[in-house]
Amino acid sequence: MVELLYPVITAMGFELWGIEQLPDGKATLVRVYIEHESGITLEDCTAVSRQVAGVLDVEDPITGAYRLEISSPGLDRPLFTLEHFSRFIGEHARVHLRQKLENRKRISGQISRIEEDQVTIDSDGTEYIISAGLIEKANLLVFI
Repeated sequence: MVELLYPVITAMGFELWGIEQLPDGKATLVRVYIEHESGITLEDCTAVSRQVAGVLDVEDPITGAYRLEISSPGLDRPLFTLEHFSRFIGEHARVHLRQKLENRKRISGQISRIEEDQVTIDSDGTEYIISAGLIEKANLLVFI
């Protein structure tokens, strides 16, 4: 779906940060995250929603009913790609894994480096080298 929506969203002047498809009762929630250097407004989300809905209606890539949601990634933004992790080296993240790594499915700590297809997280002095394919979900952690 990224290939389908990327040109539409970038043509509007936004960055397609990522897409989540989640079960939502009998339907699917399609959450599209957009980013812009000056931030995202409600009007931005509304404009992108109209364009994306039109593309999804014509191309019909989702089986069954769905609910579309356009959002800013926010401060605790999800990290979808290695490029996202690279942008936030030195920041803290929580990573949920598809399977256990050293007896852990969740690792929280500082993103210390990206090498090839691996993310290294420093968690309380222990380095975890995580293959990108092992990451199910990741978010930045916000400390206030």
